[in-house]
Amino acid sequence: MSVKYSERDIDAVREILNIGIGRAAGMLNKITKSHITLTVPDVEIISPKEFRERKNTGDEDNLATVKLEFKGEFSGTTAVLFPPDSAANLVMAITGEEAGTPELDAIRIETLKEVGNIIINGVMGSVGNIIKSPLNYEIPAYNEESIVNLVSESKIVEEDGIILAMTKFRVADLNVEGTIVMVLETGSMNTLLEKINSI
Repeated sequence: MSVKYSERDIDAVREILNIGIGRAAGMLNKITKSHITLTVPDVEIISPKEFRERKNTGDEDNLATVKLEFKGEFSGTTAVLFPPDSAANLVMAITGEEAGTPELDAIRIETLKEVGNIIINGVMGSVGNIIKSPLNYEIPAYNEESIVNLVSESKIVEEDGIILAMTKFRVADLNVEGTIVMVLETGSMNTLLEKINSI
């Protein structure tokens, strides 16, 4: 039986994510010298079962994915995923490289890794400020996979929680969409919500 989370819980998670995303946008602006805005308009907290039953969850086979595993008072995986078109548009907007550039594949991977790392660091920094407890991080990894594979590879059970946050990027006049997925292991969702709601 899945746990239902209140609007207050979801709003609290959205606020924390927006703080982290705001920091990430500031870092991206400095590094790329492009005006980048990021927003998190939609946030959901669902169970693995609900996730698997979803239609249209962006389950493409080659989403550009940067993910980071963490352990501590709460444990899980945070990832940023971009559909192919959004990934290509984001890379070209940031680097100025055109499609067909011989080195574009290598540039693409390095750029997406850097952007993904900045976003994840912003989000996890924001979460860490709430938890006030050290977390141990694995080395961030880049891959191209489906969002369902990302969740199925995580060490989760049906009582665990999955935070899905649709992220919108704007680079100049270009719209790019991505998804932040935070998969929390047993008990970690409750720990996070208790910390957030105690502020």
